[in-house]
Amino acid sequence: MTRRAFVVGHPIAHSRSPLIHGHWLAELGIDGTYERIDVAPADFPDFVRSLAAKGFAGGNVTIPHKEAAFALCDTLTERADKIGAVNTLIVDADGRIRGDNTDAEGFVRHVEQSVGAERLDAVDRALVLGAGGAARAIVVGLRERGIPCVLVANRTLERAQSLAAIEKGIEAIAWDDLPKALAATRLLVNTTSLGMTGHPPLALDLSTLPPDAIVSDIVYAPLDTDLLLAGRARGLATVDGLGMLLHQAVPGFAAWFGVRPTVTAALRETIVADLTATRR
Repeated sequence: MTRRAFVVGHPIAHSRSPLIHGHWLAELGIDGTYERIDVAPADFPDFVRSLAAKGFAGGNVTIPHKEAAFALCDTLTERADKIGAVNTLIVDADGRIRGDNTDAEGFVRHVEQSVGAERLDAVDRALVLGAGGAARAIVVGLRERGIPCVLVANRTLERAQSLAAIEKGIEAIAWDDLPKALAATRLLVNTTSLGMTGHPPLALDLSTLPPDAIVSDIVYAPLDTDLLLAGRARGLATVDGLGMLLHQAVPGFAAWFGVRPTVTAALRETIVADLTATRR
């Protein structure tokens, strides 16, 4: 029987998830489909409740539905519960909906693949810019990975403080304190829209970062952001935003189709080609 999965959002035409999962379905020879579905917020609860009846094994959730999905699930993974948002739905055998958030794992796996697990092991202090949903997932992922101190900087300090309240080991700092914080940072992560195509640049002086620091930007349009270019100009290790998108898709695919896929160079090239074509 054909296994069905989806990505749901509003709007949804921009999503690269069908390319990613379609690549794996073809590569692995699996009898399955992965559909792009546009659902308005008012219709989202009915959509979630109808998944089992429609024969879906599950799917991905993107903007603006991640928090609504969190509230609608019958059960949640511990990680999703801590993050407070769901990006992956799994329809269990009894028809109940289980919610997960794979962004945390996706980010950590991409950093490990990019710079090596040993390099990440050596990080004793990370600094995350932004306090939105992506930042929340990444902070949880870094703490799960064992990084003892994670700082969060946001232009609205109260939002950073709310994120820091998740658990011990997370500390909120004011945006104006960034220059001082950078001097002891071993992993810098930008989760804001600053530097993204069509948005203001991220004006940040990286000169005080230690020479063994890692610079990461979850923005992937453009793939080479000014932040990453500045990091490379200093000879620092850099991690782009595309790999997080690819790695966060792995756990969902495994849950829906029963096979854990691999993020390969061929898959990355497929998505990069699509990004390039879209920009033309």
